[in-house]
Amino acid sequence: MVNISELKFDEKGLIPAIVVDAVSKRVLTLAYMNEESLKISMEKELTCFFSRSRQELWLKGETSGNYQHIVSITADCDRDALVVMVEPDGPACHLNNFSCFEFPVFESEERKEFSYEGLMELIRGRKEEKKEGSYTTYLFEKGIDKILKKVGEECTEVIIAAKENDKAETVYEVSDLLYHIMVMMVEQGISLEDIHRELASRHVIDKKVKQEKMTGVK
Repeated sequence: MVNISELKFDEKGLIPAIVVDAVSKRVLTLAYMNEESLKISMEKELTCFFSRSRQELWLKGETSGNYQHIVSITADCDRDALVVMVEPDGPACHLNNFSCFEFPVFESEERKEFSYEGLMELIRGRKEEKKEGSYTTYLFEKGIDKILKKVGEECTEVIIAAKENDKAETVYEVSDLLYHIMVMMVEQGISLEDIHRELASRHVIDKKVKQEKMTGVK
């Protein structure tokens, strides 16, 4: 572990902190900490920054309720910048956006990165703004019964492909199933973060059960 005394604060006693969502891995904001705010952040496990404009400490979420629960803080190789992984209670941006970085400047079509979050955004977009000829829009227009029917059909296709031990076909069918499940999630108002939190809670429970078995504690 790196000690606070090893960090390199600038001439104003500040160090940049890049705040990242622990689930989606999206950059939420860039803020600054001084030694005091960093210590508060570590003690409370909530992000606390130093406002350069107001020249004072501010605990993120103190007025908005959008606290950022700290998962980890990591220093870079030069010890002069931090990455703070968090689980946010709400938007990070003062404009009420999930992230402060919501305004694209450039994106390569050839090297555009795929992400589940990006796919969810696309699916949500097809629900909110209907696009003629879109299969996703078609599913939303038909409603939950049609969506669930497709989920059921794709489940069957996955089982058949896996039973035949056909890896390529299984990958193809699992991809279809995941897509239709994500459409169902959007229709039901379920986010990837909801699933992440549920799986994370099960991981903690599973770990506890394993420890109890090893120690004999009940």
